[in-house]
Amino acid sequence: MKKIVIVLCLLAMVVMPLVGKGATEAGTDPSKPYAGTTLRVLDTPHPLIDGLKAFVPEFTEKTGIKVEFEDLATDQKSQKLLVELMAGSSTIDITTLRPLNELKLFGLNKFAEDLNPYLANDTEYDLGDFLDAAIESCTFEGQLLGVPLYNERAILYYRKDLFQQKGIEPPKTLEQLEQYAKMFNDPKNNFFGIVARGRVNQLITGGFASYLFSFGGDFNTLDKALMDSPEAIKAMKFYANLLRSYGPPGIENYNWPEAAALMAQGHVAMFTDADAIYLNVADPAKSPFADKIGYAVFPAGPAGAKPFNVVVEAMMLNPNSKQKEAAVEFIKWATSKDVTLRIQQRGLSMSRASVWDDPSSTKSWPEDLVKVMIESNKIAKGYDRPRVINVAEARDILSRPILIGFEGGDIEAAAKIANAEFQALIDEENK
Repeated sequence: MKKIVIVLCLLAMVVMPLVGKGATEAGTDPSKPYAGTTLRVLDTPHPLIDGLKAFVPEFTEKTGIKVEFEDLATDQKSQKLLVELMAGSSTIDITTLRPLNELKLFGLNKFAEDLNPYLANDTEYDLGDFLDAAIESCTFEGQLLGVPLYNERAILYYRKDLFQQKGIEPPKTLEQLEQYAKMFNDPKNNFFGIVARGRVNQLITGGFASYLFSFGGDFNTLDKALMDSPEAIKAMKFYANLLRSYGPPGIENYNWPEAAALMAQGHVAMFTDADAIYLNVADPAKSPFADKIGYAVFPAGPAGAKPFNVVVEAMMLNPNSKQKEAAVEFIKWATSKDVTLRIQQRGLSMSRASVWDDPSSTKSWPEDLVKVMIESNKIAKGYDRPRVINVAEARDILSRPILIGFEGGDIEAAAKIANAEFQALIDEENK
C-alpha cells in the first residue's frame, strides 16, 4: 500500500505541472481568456495602420492575443475581401471598411457584423463618445457595420492677407461667398475668386456635396433619387455658375490636387474642399503663401451650414469569424479613447469627441484650423456622395448637369435626365 501511495504521489508531481501549463496555453487564465488566439486583419497601408502596429505589442501583452496584419493596395484588398466574404470564409477576422463606398453593399449582403450588441452597453468603451456624423457614416438600417476610424470635413480655405486688406471677415453664407468671389476675381492678372473640384465624378465628392446639403438637398434615400428636387437644382445652378464665373478656365479639369495647387501658388482667393488636404495648401515647403492661408467653417446656405464630415475608413468584424469575442476585444482596444488619442497625436483626424477635447491631440496643427474642425464636427453630415452600391457610376451620372452648367447649358433639363438615370440605377440595385 505504501508503494502504491508513493507511486501516486510521484505521478501527481509530474502531471500537475503539465495540467497547469496546458490550461495557461489554452487561454483559461481568467485575466486573459483569449490568450493564444491569433487574429487576422486585412487592411490597406495607411499611417493609422502604422500607428496600430506600433501599439499592438501592448495589446498582446495585456490579452495574450496575437494580431497579424495583411496589407494590400485598396483595389486588391477590396477584391480579395469580396471573394472571401461571398464564400463565407472565416480566415479574415477583422478588416477596414470604406463606409462611403461599401456600406450599402455590405449591409444588404450581410457581409459585416452589427457591432451595436457588442459595444452599445459597454460604458467603459463609451460608444456615445464618437461624433454623431461618424456613427451616421457607418450605420446601415440601424446596424453599426463598422467603428469609425479617421475622418475629414469640408471647410473654406481663404487668403487672410487679402481679406484683411479689404477689411472683411471670411464669408458666413454662400451668398457672401459668391459676392467675395466676384470681388476678388481678376482673370486678366491670372487671379481668381474661387476654386473647387470640377472634374467629372470627383466634383460630386469633396466639391459639390456640401453645397447641396446647405441648399437643403440630398442625393437619395434608400429607394428614391432626389437630384431633380428644387433644392438640388438650385444648388447645381449655384455651384456651376460660381465656378464658371469666378473660377479658373478649364474648371472641368480640376480635381482637388489641381485646385489645392492653384491656392498654394497664390492664384486664388478662396477654395472649398476637405480639411485633410490642408498641407497641400499651407505647407511652407510647397507654398510661398503658407502663412497667409486661413480656415473657416463652410458657409451657410438656405438650409444652414451643412459641410460633410466623412469617415474614410472604419473597423469591421467579419460575421463568419470563428473568433468574434477576441476580435471584438481588439476592435475595442484599437478604437478606445487612449489609442485613438495617441493616433491623433501622430497627425490623423480621428472620430472620438473626447479626443478633440484634449488639446494635446492637435498641438501640431494650425490653431485656427483646429477651431474650424471642432465647430464643423458639430454641424456636419456623415456622407459626401450618393448612398448606393455603384458609387462611381452614380457620381458620373450626377456630374453631368453641373458640367453642362459650366458650359452655360440648361442645368434643370439635364438634372431631370440625370435623376431618371440615377433612379434606374437605384431600382436595379434594390431588386
